[in-house]
Amino acid sequence: MNARLFRVILPVTGIDAAARFYGAVFNDAGMRVSEGRHYFNCGGTILACFDAKADGDADEMRPNPEWLYFAVPDIDATHAACRKAGALFSEGDVHDTPAGEVHTRPWGERSFYCQDPFGNKLCFVDQATTFTGS
Repeated sequence: MNARLFRVILPVTGIDAAARFYGAVFNDAGMRVSEGRHYFNCGGTILACFDAKADGDADEMRPNPEWLYFAVPDIDATHAACRKAGALFSEGDVHDTPAGEVHTRPWGERSFYCQDPFGNKLCFVDQATTFTGS
């Protein structure tokens, strides 16, 4: 079997705010596909911002409990875009290095960690430094 990941659901509690936030971070308007879903193409995998209530579901949405990692071509510009869009930056450390600032991690990736306005944990990695274990 040769499976590929094609969509990741990202729970949000305000679809318009999510479209603005991720649109600013990705510099791409994305596409509204329903009242509660807004899609962004992330290198062939769809990031699906999903607001259940806006889509008519009664489910209570909670942030993803684990980090979601994005490889980006310009880590410094992405960091600035996240700050401007209203990302929440941790003052603490991740992997013994400052979480919210662009930093080279022990395995060589340049990255920073933050949260979107809905509490989803995000990490942005300079695509030239991504480490996939090989």
